[in-house]
Amino acid sequence: MNRLFPVLKFVSPVGALQAPGDSSRWFVIEQAGHIKVIANQPSTNAASDFLDLCGRVTSGGETGLLGAAFHPQFPSNPRVYVSYTALEGTQLVSRLSEFQSRDNGLTLDPASEVILLHVIQPEANHNGGHVLLGPDGFLYLGLGDGGGAGDAHGTIGNGQDLNTLLGKILRIDINNGTPYAIPADNPNHGSAACGAGPAAVGTGTAPCAEIYAWGLRNPWQFSFDRQGGALWIADVGQDLWEEVDRITSPANLGWRCREGAHAFNLTCGSAPGPLVDPVAEYPHNPDESITGGFVYRGAKFPKMVGRYVFADFISGHLFNMDAGTSGSSTLTVKSSIASGISPVSFAEDASGEILVVDYAGGGLYELSGQ
Repeated sequence: MNRLFPVLKFVSPVGALQAPGDSSRWFVIEQAGHIKVIANQPSTNAASDFLDLCGRVTSGGETGLLGAAFHPQFPSNPRVYVSYTALEGTQLVSRLSEFQSRDNGLTLDPASEVILLHVIQPEANHNGGHVLLGPDGFLYLGLGDGGGAGDAHGTIGNGQDLNTLLGKILRIDINNGTPYAIPADNPNHGSAACGAGPAAVGTGTAPCAEIYAWGLRNPWQFSFDRQGGALWIADVGQDLWEEVDRITSPANLGWRCREGAHAFNLTCGSAPGPLVDPVAEYPHNPDESITGGFVYRGAKFPKMVGRYVFADFISGHLFNMDAGTSGSSTLTVKSSIASGISPVSFAEDASGEILVVDYAGGGLYELSGQ
C-alpha cells in the first residue's frame, strides 16, 4: 500500500469520505469529535476543521464520533448526517444528528444541530455508528447490540428483539417527516418509530419501524456495491468467528442465535424470518475484529474488479473475495495480506478507487501491487 498525504497525521481517525460529485476534497472523521477536510492533492500538508464536536462527543474505546454522510445533493442541499456518542448526565447515548453548512459547503455550523435519532446505550462498547445514504435515497445507520459480552440483554438478546433499535441496521427517510419518515417497504412500517427525536430511548412496545436488518452484534462498516446495489455488512464476532453479510432486502442475520454460521446461544426467541447465512466468515487467532470495506469497482486494478475488499483491525490483515460468491454456502476466508497498519475503515472515492484508514498511525493508504 502507498500512504497518501504523508505529511499529515490524523488523530485516531475512524473514517474518510468524499462529498457527492466532488473529488477535490477528502473528509476525515477523528474519533474525539473532529471532521477534518483536506485538498485531494499529493502535496497537501494541512487539514482544517469541517466540523468540531469535541465538546459534545464522548470518546474512547468504542465511543466517539463514529460516522458521517452527506446529503446526495450537497452542497445545494447543505445537510450532513453525523453519528456520535455522548453523555447525558451519566447516561451514554447514541445520536444521529443533522448539521447544515452556512458557507456553501466549506464548513458545517455546529449550532445547526438537529438530533434526529436518539438511543440509550446500556454499555460503552458495541455502538456501531456507521452511517450512509443508500442508492435508494434512504439513510442507513448501524447500531451494535448494546455491549457487554454475548448479548446478555433481556431474555433473547437485543439482536433478536425487534422492540429495540440495538443490534440492527436502521433505514429512514430523511427527506420527509419530522424528524424523519419510515420507508413504506421497511418490514415494520406502520409501527411506531423508537428513536425519533432527542427524547426517544430506542425501544418500544412493538417492533420498531426504523429496522431494516436485525440479528447483528456490532456492524463495523457497511457499504453498497455500485453495481447491483447489494448491501455488504461486516459484523464483529464474539470469541470465535468474524462474518461478512450480503443482503438485498430486510433480513435476520442471526446474532445471538449464531456467531457467523455457527450456533451460539439458541435461547434467542423466534423473530420473524429465517436466519440468513453470512456469505463469508473467518476464525479468530490472529484475526479478531473485522472491518468492512467495498466491492472494488475502480480502474487501477482490473483483476480486482468485482471483489469485496475488507480487513481485520487487530491483525492488520487485508482480505478480498469474489463478490459473486454464492449465498447458499458460507465461504471460510483464509488467505490475506499483512498491511502493517490498523485498518479501522475503508473509503471509496468518486471513481471507485479504495482507500484504507489507519487508526494507530493516522494515515490514509491507497491499494497497490494488484
